[in-house]
Amino acid sequence: MPVEVASRGRALTEHLIGEGVVLLMLFGWWATSRGLPEFIMPGPLPVLARLVELFASPEFLWHLFASTWRVLVSIIVAMLIGGGLAFLAYGVPWLGGVVDDRIKPVLNSFPSIGWAILAAIWFDPGSFGVVFVEVAILIPFCLINIAEGLRDIDSELMEMGRSFTRHRARILWRLTLPLLVPYGLSATRIAYGIAWKIALVAELLGAPSGLGYLMLQAQTAADSTTFLAICFAIVLIFVAGERLIIVPLERRFARR
Repeated sequence: MPVEVASRGRALTEHLIGEGVVLLMLFGWWATSRGLPEFIMPGPLPVLARLVELFASPEFLWHLFASTWRVLVSIIVAMLIGGGLAFLAYGVPWLGGVVDDRIKPVLNSFPSIGWAILAAIWFDPGSFGVVFVEVAILIPFCLINIAEGLRDIDSELMEMGRSFTRHRARILWRLTLPLLVPYGLSATRIAYGIAWKIALVAELLGAPSGLGYLMLQAQTAADSTTFLAICFAIVLIFVAGERLIIVPLERRFARR
């Protein structure tokens, strides 16, 4: 009982500290904005009002949908390519050096802005270029997580699975993939956060729609209120996706 009380007290303290930091930051933002023009630093209340207006606007919701589906498609494609490379290195030992020593370092170190500029040069403005940039940057994160999961698989457990069946597809579906779920969810969580940041940069450089496009319009018009409102809208969408989809999936598979 004392342990449970101490745990609840700790959780309450952490909650109060977290909320206090947020309130302190909001107060600092409000105090700073009072001495500056709105086009430089709008206050929290104008930004909040603009945020509400944005979510009531069909045009904004369309741009939000455009960015969201690009992010989701990019994560799926990056997981397939990164996971495929990890399985290739795991299943064909002589290709391990090619993937680990050649492909992974190049993809992991290539500048993000480099992919965005190349996409602007190679492709017409549109969704394909944005998805290309996101996939190219997300692949190494997915590759590293899945490869780590494959390395951590218990060899004795795999040997036991082979003793029941020699059918590789069945071993993959019934044993290997379930063991990789935590690593796949970890890769998805990382890719989900990074994808939103990449999407905005890519859309700024070459897309006729999306939240990055709206941010470019706000920057051109020196509309700091709308710019900040879009930034907070992205934060809300990110948190909603993480709390409503990723976290429940992690809890579900953690109980297995």
